[in-house]
Order: sequence, then C-alpha cells, then structure tokens
Amino acid sequence: MSAPLVGIFVGGKGRRMGGVAKGLLSAPGGAETLVARLARVVREAFGEVDLVLVGSADAYAAQGLPSLADDPPGVGPIGGLSALLAEGRRRGAPFVVSLACDLPYVNAALLARLAAHAPGSAAVAARQGARWQPLCARFDPMAAHPVAQALALGGTHSLQAVLDQLACVELPLDTDHDLRDWDEPGDVE
Repeated sequence: MSAPLVGIFVGGKGRRMGGVAKGLLSAPGGAETLVARLARVVREAFGEVDLVLVGSADAYAAQGLPSLADDPPGVGPIGGLSALLAEGRRRGAPFVVSLACDLPYVNAALLARLAAHAPGSAAVAARQGARWQPLCARFDPMAAHPVAQALALGGTHSLQAVLDQLACVELPLDTDHDLRDWDEPGDVE
C-alpha cells in the first residue's frame, strides 16, 4: 500500500503578519522553523509518509521538500486542496492530510488520532466553535477530490463547503491549544 500524503499549506501571502512567510518563523523553542517542526511531527506520527508543500513555495526552497502548485490557481486554499487530493489519488495514498504551515502546537499524538479517527470517512477535521479546521484535516482522496475540484471550478472557494459536502466527521480535541495558529505578530510567542 502507498504511504499517506501530507500537504503543508504555504501559499498564503501572510498579509496580517506583514508579508512574512509564516512557515519560516522560528517554532517555539527556536531550534527549527514552523515548517521543519511540522515535517518532523508528521514523520513522528505517520512514519513512512509522503510530504509536500502546497502553494507558492519559493520562499521555502531551502527546506528541501517537494512542492505542489495550486490547481486551479488563483482561487485560494481550495486550489491547493484540489491539487493535493489529485496528487493523493495519483499516488494511491490511503489518505491525505492537509496542514496549515502556521500551527506551532500540533503534535504527533493529535495527527495519529486524526489518521485513526472514523476510518472510512470521506473527511475528518477538528472543529473550533462552529467552524471546521480544514487545514488540520484528513481526506479520502478518491471521495474528496471530485468535490473539491467541482467547487473550485464552479466558483465556490470555501473549504468549509468541501467539508460540509463530504459530511465531515468531527475529530474531538483535547484542547483548542493544539490548533492555535500564528496569523498576526501578537500571536507569536
């Protein structure tokens, strides 16, 4: 069987962070970047895994990870998700995981629970309040790609819509702390 495919989304402009490539910020403790930390945590959780950066990854070239361009381009994160799911289908991945690059507290235990929760579901994601967290989610690429692609091409660019159409299953969180992200300078500790 093929390895799972994990995509770390790096294509955002980081406007609220002053244009900084957020995944290149130093992770808590300062020993590695957020992207390097996420890559390490992903490998701890899944062992053998295919890992790619999703989106415009020029700033991340020194990280040594392959990248995947949005498809379709110019439609925001749904273009990245569509490309990631298409790649997962092409590789025969048993599942695909999408992660935002600015998640400094995601750990291997959370990712292992994400992989194991509700087997056979088209999508599994954490929820904070009423909103799904689509960039900490697991997808069945065969079921999810047609939905994401149709929405992206049809002008609906909401990742929430993808999860809603897939009847997403909620991953219970031990604490919301795990999914705190760094969007603005005040978020960085």
